[in-house]
Amino acid sequence: MTEIAVTLVIDKLFQLLAQEAELLKDVQREVVCIRDELESIKCFLNDVEASEGKGDLHDGLKTWVKQVREAAFHIEDVIDQYILHVAQYRHQHSFVAFLNKIGRILTKLKPCHEIATKIRHIKISIREIRERSERYGFTSTQQGSGSGATNAVTWHDSRVGSLFTEEGEVVGIESTRNELVSWLIRGEARRSVISMVGMGGIGKTTLAKKLYETESVEGHFDCRVWITVSQSYNLQKILKAMTKQIYQEKETTVLMELNIMDEITLISQLRHYLLQKSYVVVFDDVWKTEFWEVVKHALPCNNRGSRIIITTRSHHVGVYCKESPSDLIHNLQPLSQKKAWELFCRKAFQAEFQGKCPRELVRLSLEIVRKCEGLPLAIVAIGGLLSTKEKVPLEWRKLHDSLSSELESNPHLTSVAKILCLSYHDLPYYLKSCFLYFSIFPEDYSITDSRLFRLWIAEGFIEGKKGKQLEQVAEECLMELIHRNLVQVSFGDLDYEVRRKYRIHDLLHEIILSKAGELNFCQVLEADDLSFNGKGRRLSIHDPRQNVVDTIEPFQVRSLFLFNLNEMPRSFMVKLFKKFKLLKVLDFEDAPIDYIPKEVGNLFHLKHLSLRNTKVKILPKSVGRLQNLQTLNVMETPVRELPIEIFKLYKLRHLLAHYYDLGIKSSLYSLQGVKIHNRVGCLKDLQTLSLVKANHHGAGIIKELGKLRQLRMLGVSNITAEDGRVLCASMKNMNHLKILVVSSISEDEMLDLQCISCPPQLLEHVILRGRLEQFPNWIPELHNLVTLGLYFSGLEEDPLKCIQALPSLVNLFLNQGYAGEHLHFEEVGFRKLKKLTLRKLDRLKMVEIDRGALPLLEQLEIGPCPQLKEVPPGIQHLENLKTLDFSEIHREFVLKMQPDRGEDYWKVKKVTTVRFRYRIQGERYQIYRLGDLDLLERLQG
Repeated sequence: MTEIAVTLVIDKLFQLLAQEAELLKDVQREVVCIRDELESIKCFLNDVEASEGKGDLHDGLKTWVKQVREAAFHIEDVIDQYILHVAQYRHQHSFVAFLNKIGRILTKLKPCHEIATKIRHIKISIREIRERSERYGFTSTQQGSGSGATNAVTWHDSRVGSLFTEEGEVVGIESTRNELVSWLIRGEARRSVISMVGMGGIGKTTLAKKLYETESVEGHFDCRVWITVSQSYNLQKILKAMTKQIYQEKETTVLMELNIMDEITLISQLRHYLLQKSYVVVFDDVWKTEFWEVVKHALPCNNRGSRIIITTRSHHVGVYCKESPSDLIHNLQPLSQKKAWELFCRKAFQAEFQGKCPRELVRLSLEIVRKCEGLPLAIVAIGGLLSTKEKVPLEWRKLHDSLSSELESNPHLTSVAKILCLSYHDLPYYLKSCFLYFSIFPEDYSITDSRLFRLWIAEGFIEGKKGKQLEQVAEECLMELIHRNLVQVSFGDLDYEVRRKYRIHDLLHEIILSKAGELNFCQVLEADDLSFNGKGRRLSIHDPRQNVVDTIEPFQVRSLFLFNLNEMPRSFMVKLFKKFKLLKVLDFEDAPIDYIPKEVGNLFHLKHLSLRNTKVKILPKSVGRLQNLQTLNVMETPVRELPIEIFKLYKLRHLLAHYYDLGIKSSLYSLQGVKIHNRVGCLKDLQTLSLVKANHHGAGIIKELGKLRQLRMLGVSNITAEDGRVLCASMKNMNHLKILVVSSISEDEMLDLQCISCPPQLLEHVILRGRLEQFPNWIPELHNLVTLGLYFSGLEEDPLKCIQALPSLVNLFLNQGYAGEHLHFEEVGFRKLKKLTLRKLDRLKMVEIDRGALPLLEQLEIGPCPQLKEVPPGIQHLENLKTLDFSEIHREFVLKMQPDRGEDYWKVKKVTTVRFRYRIQGERYQIYRLGDLDLLERLQG
């Protein structure tokens, strides 16, 4: 984390030297010296942070690292203040005049003298920090410390307990264990590998050990080997340990010569011995693909039914070890709520109450179990701790409310924190900041990938790569965190889009919240939080107390977030913009504010401004002074027109401005864009533009769109037929376009999009809202298309034949999109489709699904479809269908599906969830499940 702070400062120094050479001529040598010193320190910091996770850092080294971090922050503060002063001066004087009178300005511009003094002081401070590291021998992180007894404590592997789990602590793995035992002893003769993948604490080692010790497995193989690998392994020691376990004193000569064998000899010896044996080898806790790349050569493919089990937190490792079709990847899932509760009660009430939770503790116990989110390690540890407590609500409440600090300090729980932290410490420095960023958001908070990318880029966490956009690099970083099982994927959807969202496990959130505070990465201000010190680089406010701004160091904060607030005092807003002048990120999403003061234009460094879902009606013209702004988000606000001054924002990459009126959800007019002037083509860096009204300046604005060659997402509303033809011409230049949303001006206006001769081949999501005379002939050519939405299209011909062969289609929405009576999903069609919505198809009488069609479909939504008389024939063939939703379906249709005597119940009985929605008022619905008595009463009424 300190390394990223130093890296960001080094980059700023390079920029400063390049851009302000004339103004810095008196201190240029000092700035170069500081940069060079920091680059030297950065190399050492890489080793320091790698050693942190192993507990190798002594107190003196920790203090030194903290001093480096604070020095880096101080340098950043000085540079940013200086740049702000220069920018303000240039705003008051024309830029040309500024250059012409540079000599006179140098004598008058006070910040130049101030920065010279501060830079000289910083140079001395950095030199002292380096000299201190040499004085105390901080040249190697492997050196011990002579500074006190605390450093004499031996670090133990917290995962040892997983090898000796009691049978009573094993819940929810019975079926998995039986299935894998069968694979071990009855599978193919070919040597096979199974990789057990999952986050830390989910039970990989426990499951592997239970498999390894199963009696039928013990007796099936000629020899068995168990090796714990871990992050920092010694391959030669591992090969020796394998040899010892295999020979088991049988070959005394080999064991006597073991210490003089090199790696190649050890591998050869193992291969020779195992060639005629059936063996099972477990490599527990593998972190790197490089380990398997070498050790696999010691394990011959001898066609004797040999098996290798690998446990790992990394999806990359699992994929890397899968070298043949017979190799498996088994992703371990968290315990279900039922199994988690069973395990918790076993541990917490093992000696009393017959293993059952007393009534007065049920609510608090359920909350505690929910925090564990099915993680067996946490459930066992917390349950074990509570078993030692008095069984009264007060004790339960104490633990619930102080779980974060208990994870750090309580001996019963520190092993949980250590195991979970291993994944954090294994991250490269650039991913640590990306992961810590989740500490800003509240517990259980899910964030869309696009928002996350924009924030990471604004913060400077994403380093450019040749041939790739920053957003692409950010996506790679997120995927790496997912593959390391640190970030979880969740889904949220609206009718006109499907959005992927991401979150982290609640316990990981508790841990990184503490880590972020320790590093001054982020401070979270909540009601009655006494730990707040106002020194974080990022501030996440959950309680806008009156004096909060007064307690914060003004030049420290770079990012400000607001969450879960019911009110926002105007005094807070006034103080905020007056005091925090170095902000880079200002995220007011969902905040109870109704205006933005003109002082927002003073935030020269601001790169990200989000007012999404606020009551702000007008953007001040001063936003045109935000020369570094990359993201402007006014989605779902009353803002209906953007000021012409936004065309001064030449670094703008993302302009999000559409709103969705839930009051008229089923109407074409529910999704609307904002008015924008027709000079939008000057914003050459724009990647996201959604949505703009087309009819505000006629076809001129549509032609301007053709100049935006970097667009990844485009949304246009109020399109006429003529505009559609112009849009087709403009899209020829949008080779990078991935998302297209087009909405017509009225229900009677035809959407004419037939003129696209060569559509953007990277298109993944297409949403068309408006009447279509015929299905667009270019859509079947989109082999990367993931989502297709047809709204109010009123197509007379069945569109399914045109799109059933699309190889990547996952989501299909037909909302008033088809005016025919029959939809037929043929056997070969829609091989990847997972979500299908058939809504408000008023003339639809029959939906027919052939066996073999829609093999991966998981969610199906039907209705209102007043002419539909029966459950679609063939729905029983959808083996992966998990959720089936019906909206405003008539009484006879529902009765046919009832479990007791419904004639169509057999078609849906294997579906996990069957629900029925009925409108209460406006867009409010009552939801029932299949078999609910309330549903039957409603139908009878």
